Amino acid sequence: MSDSQTVSTAVAKLYDTYPFPPEPILDEPPPGYNWRWNWLAAYNFCTGHKPKNQNIRILDAGCGSGVGTEYLVHLNPQAQVVGIDLSAGTLEVAKERCKRSGATRVQFHHLSLYDVEQLPGEFDLINCVGVLHHTPDPIRGIQALAKKLAPGGLMHIFVYGELGRWEIQLMQKAIALLQGDKIGDYHDGVQVGREIFASLPEKNRILKREQERWSMENKKDECFADMYVHPQEIDYNIETLFELIDASGLEFIGFSNPGFWELERLLGKAPELIARAHELSDRQRYRLIELLDPEVSHYEFFLGRQPLLKADWSEDHALSQAIPELNPCIEGFPSQCVFNYDYQLVNLTTAEFEFLQSCNGHSKVSEILTKTSLSLDAVRNLLQQQLILLTPGT
Repeated sequence: MSDSQTVSTAVAKLYDTYPFPPEPILDEPPPGYNWRWNWLAAYNFCTGHKPKNQNIRILDAGCGSGVGTEYLVHLNPQAQVVGIDLSAGTLEVAKERCKRSGATRVQFHHLSLYDVEQLPGEFDLINCVGVLHHTPDPIRGIQALAKKLAPGGLMHIFVYGELGRWEIQLMQKAIALLQGDKIGDYHDGVQVGREIFASLPEKNRILKREQERWSMENKKDECFADMYVHPQEIDYNIETLFELIDASGLEFIGFSNPGFWELERLLGKAPELIARAHELSDRQRYRLIELLDPEVSHYEFFLGRQPLLKADWSEDHALSQAIPELNPCIEGFPSQCVFNYDYQLVNLTTAEFEFLQSCNGHSKVSEILTKTSLSLDAVRNLLQQQLILLTPGT
């Protein structure tokens, strides 16, 4: 057996032992939403406009126990969804989860990322969350997925960051040392890890980090095992992350948590440093941000395959002829106080509220503006906040 096969077998054994994620199975659709799994919201975020088609194909690559898969089915009612995973035991949980909640437009396959070419056709949206960093060869994995991405398609990826997981890395190594020849016995690994945390002094850095950041989710053994006794993990920084991205041959569209990557939140009191930073490349600025705020425990981002047409709404005529509708991932509307696509609270002005009430997917921006006191720049602000989707007018 090759080293790669050995690692893959160990990873499959972990998830057969501790199916992950361990969210409860419900007899109804899952609560809330994740906008990154909603094709309309994700496409609008990446391109600035609504996609032409909703009857798309979605691949959940490394679907685990089906938590994300279930959302992908329910949030995209016209899509056909495929889920693949290395762990047969976890796939059974995913099948039961989707069956119970009525997520029927999904097919599951017992496959690794490396074997994804066995699936027929291409996919418009590929979701790969928490998977690549657990493979023996992430570059091979991302390249295999990239070959299955359709022209004009999007790929959503989540991988670990080394700076925010430093204490986790230390704990992983400590547990392995104490396990000795019992490495691979995941029940033993969890027990050893629990005993370490119970014994560490109150002011110990590793213990404090666990209590501040991870302890709530790690009450479940499945989460604790995934974090501390995983047999394979590769953590990234900006420099190694973009080596992975470049190897995919796809376009980097952007991070899906853009607020974190705004330098002004860190150096806003030093405009001369902001000016210097603008002389750096985008990647250098990203690196500067993570060095100044090393809380980065993960990176989540979108890649795309050309041709991926992006809208430019800077021209007034084009914007006025566009047809707006509400972003499907907002909650609390109709109200002037809503949660936006990222669950952030937004207080709407009366004019903004009236505009949104008229966004029916048929009327043009110019027609709605005759009934409200809103300006075109204010409409651009609503788009920037991802509160509306726009379809280019004819």
